[in-house]
Amino acid sequence: MINLAKPLILASNSPRRKQLLTDAGFEFSVEVLTTDETYPETLPAPEVAAHISAQKAEMFRGLYPGSLVLTADTVVVAENHILAKPGDAADAFRMLKILSGKSHVVVTAVSILSEHIVQTISDEATVYFRELEDSEITYYIEHYKPFDKAGSYGIQEWIGMTGIEKIEGSFYTIMGLPVHKVYELLKPHFLPTAL
Repeated sequence: MINLAKPLILASNSPRRKQLLTDAGFEFSVEVLTTDETYPETLPAPEVAAHISAQKAEMFRGLYPGSLVLTADTVVVAENHILAKPGDAADAFRMLKILSGKSHVVVTAVSILSEHIVQTISDEATVYFRELEDSEITYYIEHYKPFDKAGSYGIQEWIGMTGIEKIEGSFYTIMGLPVHKVYELLKPHFLPTAL
């Protein structure tokens, strides 16, 4: 385990983020607050994840003094529009049809709240889907229920394995936690004997 000077709190219920942070060697607890995920309509789509991640971190200000709070947000941007989490199966189908046969950008931002300072870093990756058949989209939605995922898919699931032709950027950014950026943000908080 990597030793930090302060306890680390992951402010996310995402099982993927928990697993990635564990696999990267960090010890942490999980605390989740209901947070505001709205953003100004005039905000450029690639900047939305950073805005929401920082907003989530601000919600923890003053709650856990002496701790580091890690928040994150992921957005899928297709044709300059954000594809959020789907409301239902029909919405998921609609989104996957938009992504089919095209490339799109995934932006994940991470924030660290330490004392009174919030630092936020974004990372983006481009994903290329082959043309998906309607039956494949339906199968994926019925069997994997991607209703908790931005853009209605998980790269690590069946649709990612069978439908994604290539990516440019970090696989982990697409999964929802750019581990290399998290490491960069947490490195100043390592104890001298951390590694």
